[in-house]
Amino acid sequence: MPATVTMDEAAAVLRGVERALPASGALRIDASALAVLDTGAIALLLQARRLATSRGLGFELAEVPDKLAALARLYGVATLLGIAGDDKAASRAAAAG
Repeated sequence: MPATVTMDEAAAVLRGVERALPASGALRIDASALAVLDTGAIALLLQARRLATSRGLGFELAEVPDKLAALARLYGVATLLGIAGDDKAASRAAAAG
């Protein structure tokens, strides 16, 4: 994913995702570069997941920034997108002892 995905960029990014769909296996999206986002990023990821599953592919979202995870939780789609609980907060709490 690019550094910015808002409603303005979502359609163009989705076209790139469509071109990058693998023939088999899973569509893996690395969100580590994502810094500026809005609900367009959520819409993009939901559509990417739909595209993948409609072609019999898995869907994997990796390196999810906190802001994206929080927005996905707010809209109730975190589980659908494969975003687990607040792993970073749990890790910080465990490290703090």
